[in-house]
Amino acid sequence: MNTFHVMKRILLQFRRDKRSVALMVVAPLLVLSLMWMVLDHDDSKLELGAVDVPETMLEKLSSDTLDIETLSSSKAEEKLEEGTLDAVLYFENKEISLLLEGSNPNTAGAIQKELQSLREDQQNMVDVEYYHGSEDLGLFDYVGPVLIGFFVFFFVFIVGGVSFLRERTQGTLERLLATPIRRSEIVFGYLAGFGLFTIVQSLIIASFSIYILGVFMEGNFLYVLIVTILLALAALSLGTLVSAFAKNEFQMIQFIPLIIVPQVFFSGLFPTEGLGTWVQMIGDIMPLTYGAEAMRGIMLRDASFADIQWEVYILLGFTALFTTLNIFALKKHRRL
Repeated sequence: MNTFHVMKRILLQFRRDKRSVALMVVAPLLVLSLMWMVLDHDDSKLELGAVDVPETMLEKLSSDTLDIETLSSSKAEEKLEEGTLDAVLYFENKEISLLLEGSNPNTAGAIQKELQSLREDQQNMVDVEYYHGSEDLGLFDYVGPVLIGFFVFFFVFIVGGVSFLRERTQGTLERLLATPIRRSEIVFGYLAGFGLFTIVQSLIIASFSIYILGVFMEGNFLYVLIVTILLALAALSLGTLVSAFAKNEFQMIQFIPLIIVPQVFFSGLFPTEGLGTWVQMIGDIMPLTYGAEAMRGIMLRDASFADIQWEVYILLGFTALFTTLNIFALKKHRRL
């Protein structure tokens, strides 16, 4: 009988907490749908540039997975720098050489596999060279920049959101709102306080990953630090914004499948080049997408600040947007 009463109480709690019930159904469906969109699609074609390669060789290399474009040497290098080519095949003095873009070890391996038939026919194949990275570049080196950004974003989102939520549930925020202080001053104060912590956290995570774990690093560490700090600030402002709509820590955790998980699928951990345009546009509204792209550019391709400035400005824009929404969200507690 006591068991029945306990069971009844739990069921009544679920009945009152419709958000939890909805998320128990919606969250798994959302994650499964994202996995289907990202993983169940045709692989994108490999982009190969050809410089002075005879037409007979190009015909031999023709395949459904290889998209070959005949280019001049200068144009091919320009496209390698832009990242729009996966490799360039050169033919000079009856010798063949291959220059791999190199920042993605999976793509580099796939290109070499496609050219295996050419290797068998040409005994004078010149050694393969890498425009970025090296033959020792592993999978962890490729996903490492994304993982650094993800862990910074995830933990700052959780810690910042839950901490701000506790300030409200424990009455601290209400007492502040009872004073003449402005909403903007409260938001900026919290972001500045937690922001100093995120700078230290970003420095520790980035340093540990690069100098202790040995994640491949070709660029400027200062740029890595700037991007991780901007990611942390975006996550902090988003976490505090979301916490305004949660009544307790459990409800705060419920937002993870809706806010954090989708960003994982579109941040670069999984290839999205073969997806439809409308699906790829989902990633365009997620801060982690731009942070991960900037991190990869710096660590794998030695990108300069000019190369990543677009991602930097977008991350600043996300932070400004979430901060502004935070100020308006405090209206539900008190009109100032």
